[in-house]
This record gives sequence, structure tokens and C-alpha cells, in this order.
Amino acid sequence: MIVKGHKVHFFHSLFLPLAYFNSAGPKGDNIYEWRSTILGPPGSVYEGGVFFLDITFSSDYPFKPPKVTFRTRIYHCNINSQGVICLDILKDNWSPALTISKVLLSICSLLTDCNPADPLVGSIATQYLTNRAEHDRIARQWTKRYAT
Repeated sequence: MIVKGHKVHFFHSLFLPLAYFNSAGPKGDNIYEWRSTILGPPGSVYEGGVFFLDITFSSDYPFKPPKVTFRTRIYHCNINSQGVICLDILKDNWSPALTISKVLLSICSLLTDCNPADPLVGSIATQYLTNRAEHDRIARQWTKRYAT
């Protein structure tokens, strides 16, 4: 657990250089509630998109993973309509050694290479595997509609 006197210092130490994101930091004065902006990775179907995420830390952080959710709609087999992300490091493979920078980089990687073997949205995963061109067309369309 984070000791009270060290909370602010600890959370400020999480601000690291972030590739592919414009920002990641507290919403106002609450160090447990963050907002992040991720840019769609170049060369991906999400290129040109600006995606907003909410990050919520529990008082057990860094021993428990943060809750990270997309606020921007996205067509992705590992991200459902509520913005929940299926990513191993946000669940069973969490490690206190992971930084928010590494978590966000992993999410960017998921935007480049989805994991249809472990989907949250089975229909999108099936489409990705069986009709990639249509999947990519819809993902680009959603990016243009919701993330630009």
C-alpha cells in the first residue's frame, strides 16, 4: 500500500516520457483519477484517431493494477462497448514493476496487433479472422466518426 506521506511523490514519479500519447495525468486534484490521451498508432486502422482513456488507481496500487477504460468508442475485439480492455497485464499478469507508461504502451500495441484469441467482443474477433478487409474498413470508419 502507498503510505500517506509518500502518495504525491509516488504518483508524480509515474510521469514518464510517453510515446503515442499526448497526456496522462490526474484529473484535477485527485491523484487516483487520471485521464490519458492515446494517438492511433501510425500504420494501424486507428491512425489519425485521438482516444481518451480513464485510469483509476486503488489505494492498493501498485500492488493491484489500475482500472483503465476507453472513453472514446473504438471498434476492437479486445475492447467492449463500455470501454473495458482485455489485456493480460491489467489482470492476472499485473506486476508492481509496471509503470503507467508501460501500460499505455501495451494498449497502443494492442491497437496495432489485436488478440482475437482472447476477445471481449467475439463477433469482432471472428470478423477480424474471417473478413479482415471488412473489419479494417469498419475500424477506420469508427475511428473517423468517434476519434477525430
